[in-house]
Amino acid sequence: MAVLPTTDVLQEALALHRRGAVAEAAARYAAVLRADPANADAHYYLAMIACQQGRFEEGAVLARRSLAADPHHARAHVLLARALSALERHEEALENLDRALALAPELAQAHGNRGDVLSALGRNAEAIDSYDRAVALAPDSVEDWFNRGLALIAVGRHAQAIASFDAAIAGRPDFAQAQLWRGRVLLQLARPDEALAAADRVLALAPDDVDALILRGDAWRGLNDPQGALASFDRALAVAPDRAEAWLGRGNVLSELARYEDASPAYDRALALKPGLAEAWLGRGNVLTEFKRHEEALAAYDKAATLKPALNYAAGARLFAKLLLCDWTALDAQVAELLSAIRERSTTALPFSILAVPSSAADQLQCAANYVRHQPAFPPIWRGEVFSHDRIRLAYLSADFHDSATAALLAGLFERHDRSRFETTAISFGPDRDSPMRQRLQGAFEHFIDVRNDSEQGIAELMRRLEIDIAVDLMGFTKHNRLNVLARRPAPIQVNYLGYPGTTGAGYIDYILADATVIPEDQCGFYAEQVVWLPDTYFVNDNTLAVSERTPSRRDCGLPDTGFVFCCFNNTYKIMPEIFDVWMKLLPATEGSVLWLVEADAATSANLRREAQSRGVAPARLIFAPRVSLADHLARQRLADLFLDTLPYNAHTMASDALWVGLPMLTCLGTTFAGRVAASLLKAIGLDELIARSLPEYQALALELAHDPARLASLKGRLARNRDSCALFDTARATRAFEAAYRMMWERQRSGEARPAGSRPIRVG
Repeated sequence: MAVLPTTDVLQEALALHRRGAVAEAAARYAAVLRADPANADAHYYLAMIACQQGRFEEGAVLARRSLAADPHHARAHVLLARALSALERHEEALENLDRALALAPELAQAHGNRGDVLSALGRNAEAIDSYDRAVALAPDSVEDWFNRGLALIAVGRHAQAIASFDAAIAGRPDFAQAQLWRGRVLLQLARPDEALAAADRVLALAPDDVDALILRGDAWRGLNDPQGALASFDRALAVAPDRAEAWLGRGNVLSELARYEDASPAYDRALALKPGLAEAWLGRGNVLTEFKRHEEALAAYDKAATLKPALNYAAGARLFAKLLLCDWTALDAQVAELLSAIRERSTTALPFSILAVPSSAADQLQCAANYVRHQPAFPPIWRGEVFSHDRIRLAYLSADFHDSATAALLAGLFERHDRSRFETTAISFGPDRDSPMRQRLQGAFEHFIDVRNDSEQGIAELMRRLEIDIAVDLMGFTKHNRLNVLARRPAPIQVNYLGYPGTTGAGYIDYILADATVIPEDQCGFYAEQVVWLPDTYFVNDNTLAVSERTPSRRDCGLPDTGFVFCCFNNTYKIMPEIFDVWMKLLPATEGSVLWLVEADAATSANLRREAQSRGVAPARLIFAPRVSLADHLARQRLADLFLDTLPYNAHTMASDALWVGLPMLTCLGTTFAGRVAASLLKAIGLDELIARSLPEYQALALELAHDPARLASLKGRLARNRDSCALFDTARATRAFEAAYRMMWERQRSGEARPAGSRPIRVG
């Protein structure tokens, strides 16, 4: 039998290889090598088979034999690099790719593989250059287009990544991974509607693709459609019950629905499956915060930050947990680091989390803008139509239309609106708790609409159908807000009021209601909204607020029978070490005095007592008041002698409550809205002398009042006399001022008047 020439056997082997008859091809290549041990191509193709079958050590040996036979075999260098890279010997792989390109500069595969190796080394900017060369030489190389997209994501060039994925999809329309990653990038770019479409395209190719189902859930969540999101995550878990990311998504949705008892086990399941999932640690911390288990929450945030230092909002959440605990270790350094990241446009903190730390109005604007920039952009629902109504249609949006501090303040305003001029609507997306306050609010509005189960798109469309003229958001960046309703521009005039003491940083909010104290004219430039100054104070009170008739005894409240009682009932996150230092100087200087604080949790109380002891003050001089009903809380404040305010975040509702029951309050004027509210209230009740301009002045004034009973009694008398005649508690007067502001906004909008140059405030009244 005649023996075929080596060349013929090699060609026969290649034909078998191309048809997928790998074993037969390998036998032929081996036959070639028996006849010609130095045949570089036979070694090369055997190396290729080894790599295709995952035998990379063997593949590397065979590729080297090919190169020993022919050092100029460029493709053998590429194949050796592939094997070395698979063995995580990336630097050696890179050397071989550079040799291949020195031999064959136009070898597209070498450029593409070089991009892969550079990406594996984290050198993504260089990888992109290699991919650019690869696709220039081989425009139909969908894998290089795809990998180029991944490298572009790594360097933050998301828009270009989408274009790269689009090119991969154009070359292979059924390239599901490219569709999937395209959707993930769209989600990062706050384009959840397009991300949803990308997920659906993957699911059309593979209905049970778990990654696509998770992406779909995240997209629905981005669109604030919790039911759609839950359905997608549940479907993913039906396919893959052990997929941690699906449990994470489910936990996130349940947490946003305030179903914390259900969210907690979802996060726990995610972490049991994937302990390194930083996002699940962040979610777990958020739920533990809701449960007021602040020490455990802080530990969860620590874990999230350790695993993924750049995780969105994790650093801010961690800092806020420390503030809630009054844990001030390394606080200055952590605040400085957080503010530095915010100034660099990082989404490291939610806006609310920096109000209580020493931050400027410029910092707060930047933090808000960072957050808003990463939210979806929606087409406006109101497109300039002119409504013709007999009355101005006014809507208030809130999750707090129940027994809440917001409701207690605003109920009187809602009831007193002039119905001959205003048609009022409540857009309620909070819980429906049957209570006297809920019933009162339902009666205060002409239309009370419960939308808690509706999507934000649905709420916005409803408001447009109702032809709302002015929409007033009462939430800002507080918990359970629905700012993305207003992001869809359902009304021609949109207003920020009360819930969040700062700017939203959003172009879709037209006005912020304030006064000349909380936003001085020189700070108006730090507000994305047009500042509107109300007369007297921006703060509204209900002058029918009930106080329990019975005042408890000191002993009932755990207070000593005698001695001066300093108090501060602000949330613990507002207590900063600088103000606490002052308090701890007041106690020793005032014999028999105590400091009466709100009770949080055992860990927080222990931290404050320890801080007192470290400053030479007996921990027993700190008394903690348990939470009681509002009426009872108001009544027990009569036992205190002086309310000591906090800085940089003042008392707001707590200040109003203290003044309502006749308790003098001492404040220190801050530099931002949150730190100037108490001063606004004191001016409106005629007690300007209780506004200090510095902490030394604050300390000196507190001591003077504690040691001068006659002066303090005089202040209490004036406070009692002013209460029923001053602007602060004149609900009818405040209502007229608000209505004048709304009328001004409406007239400006109807006339097409532009925002004043230089962002100067508009004064009402």
